[in-house]
Amino acid sequence: MVAIALLLAVACYAGAAALAFTPFARPVGPPFRGVVIALTLGVLAHAAAMASATRFAGGLPVWGLGPALSFAGLALGVALLLTELLARDVTLTLIGGPMAAIMTAIAINAGWRPFGQPKGAQGAWLASHVAFSFIGIAALATAAAAGALYLVERRELKSRRFGSIFRSFPPLETLDHVNHLAAVTAWVALTLGVALAASYAAIYGGLDGPRVVWGVVAWLAAGALAAGRQLGGWRARRAAVAATVAFGVVVASYVAARVVEAQPGHFL
Repeated sequence: MVAIALLLAVACYAGAAALAFTPFARPVGPPFRGVVIALTLGVLAHAAAMASATRFAGGLPVWGLGPALSFAGLALGVALLLTELLARDVTLTLIGGPMAAIMTAIAINAGWRPFGQPKGAQGAWLASHVAFSFIGIAALATAAAAGALYLVERRELKSRRFGSIFRSFPPLETLDHVNHLAAVTAWVALTLGVALAASYAAIYGGLDGPRVVWGVVAWLAAGALAAGRQLGGWRARRAAVAATVAFGVVVASYVAARVVEAQPGHFL
């Protein structure tokens, strides 16, 4: 049941990205309704899988590579769906859809069953930390996707090439607004995630070096981006570049932490 629902979610996320690409393949308008339906079906299937896995595990399954990546894929899918609905656009799905599909596919391959996850209040505390952390990562990914699309569209406008990108992409102001909102959301969610992790470690222990380093790097990256937008007066292009770089740093730090982690199967 869980694996089938996750496979359906992968298909829907990938299908949404394929639909979002159609304006670049032939001269048609952005298929907003089709993309939103595909994303909605993917999120619903993914949520059903998480609900079934939660009943199996006795709590929100977040412990281990597979469960953590599955939750991250769901968080990204929800963030993507909400962003597209608010912006009335589909271009972010070109980047976010494949990312959600890949993370969920890796989760299926790694195994969705959590092993050794704490129960009761300790498990709920840990699940809250992971949930807020991956909500923050999903928001940072959204900011990076909006930033990357902003840079591509800006380059097209400066070169005076008014092709499929110009016709299909939303206004630069919309992408900049999404970047700004997602950056602030990422910092707030990651701040809550770090605070929950610190209090969890103080009471229960169990957090080791690589996980702490990755969490702090992600929080600092999101904090620098949010501070630049809110306090530094960063213009749209600078913020777009910073968001893309910040997400790249977070991904690179995660890969590095995975390499040196003593128990790779239990890393968030």
